[in-house]
Amino acid sequence: MDAGRLGFAPDTVIQELGWDEDVDEELRQAIESQCGNELVGDVSDVVDGVILWWRDGDGDLVDALVDSLQDLADGGSVWLITPKVGRPGYVSGADVAEAAPIAGLSTTTTSSASAEWSATKLSTHKR
Repeated sequence: MDAGRLGFAPDTVIQELGWDEDVDEELRQAIESQCGNELVGDVSDVVDGVILWWRDGDGDLVDALVDSLQDLADGGSVWLITPKVGRPGYVSGADVAEAAPIAGLSTTTTSSASAEWSATKLSTHKR
């Protein structure tokens, strides 16, 4: 698993939201190795990026994306990690494309994160 290929940079702090027992632990470990820090949950400081595990049925995607911005540094990114096509909880690309701009995010890239999960990198608009 190459977390660097997904855009994770060394010496960054990444917040993890939406964790559940179905997440890909190898991907989590690869992100931590690439960043040099453990993933954080609730924080009282600014983070460089956010990974948001999201499945169909988890609630309102726009609300979750807005919440993911709460502790995010200006210019930071949100990686929306969703089940791949055909997997339980699959989220369509159209749903992501619709929700992102409402939350103030731009979709940049979508790629395979692991055998079960896809990652869509969302960027904040420059202020």
